[in-house]
Amino acid sequence: MKKIALLAALLFSGVLFAQSTDINDYKYVVLPKQFTFLSDKNQFSLNDLTKMMFEKKGFEVYYEGDEMPFELKMDKCKALYGDLIMDSKFLSTQMTIVLKNCVGQEVFKSLEGSSKEKELRKAYYESLREASKSLEVTDYKYKGENAQPLQQQTSQDKTTVAQSKDNQLYAKPTSYGYELLDKTQKTVLKMYKTSQSDSYSAKMEDITGVVFKKDGNWVFEYYLNDEPVSQVLNIKF
Repeated sequence: MKKIALLAALLFSGVLFAQSTDINDYKYVVLPKQFTFLSDKNQFSLNDLTKMMFEKKGFEVYYEGDEMPFELKMDKCKALYGDLIMDSKFLSTQMTIVLKNCVGQEVFKSLEGSSKEKELRKAYYESLREASKSLEVTDYKYKGENAQPLQQQTSQDKTTVAQSKDNQLYAKPTSYGYELLDKTQKTVLKMYKTSQSDSYSAKMEDITGVVFKKDGNWVFEYYLNDEPVSQVLNIKF
């Protein structure tokens, strides 16, 4: 798994100072399984209600620690991270919905929802419902890099694009083909010659697939959990 982590690090490099604060650039939301003001996981079903709220808006929503799409495993900055901020004041409960990017920048913050209910469950539900009205009126439509499919790519494909100097891979010739090295000279992926030019069998840790040239780009394709994944690689030969 070290090599997968290395590739993930490559994809993550350089993003700390270039993260978007436009909600439309994100299709994933990651939520905690337990909000800090609650004593148990999903207490009062508040986490599930929050998840449904974001799904209704059009996001793909996951809980921290759950199985996630491969592209999100490789680059956590493809997601927004949601939280509920609760503030109890005299005779009222206030709730605010917050979304932050992977470097902690605030991308969305709702108006404060308020409830004067004395019972906690009712107070949380009512204040969350009031806060969610801000999200409901937010104009959200995902427009990120994966919103437009690559040419000849099926809608089922999941694509990760890696085309910057920070995530460049260096091809080292070997007897069987190439080893792709990161900038620290560690092997990330191995490419094995086939009978066809510009087409290689490939292996990255326990993932096997093919690397080939398509529309001027080097593409690593493989299956993950029976789903096709297509990843554009930035290779320097």
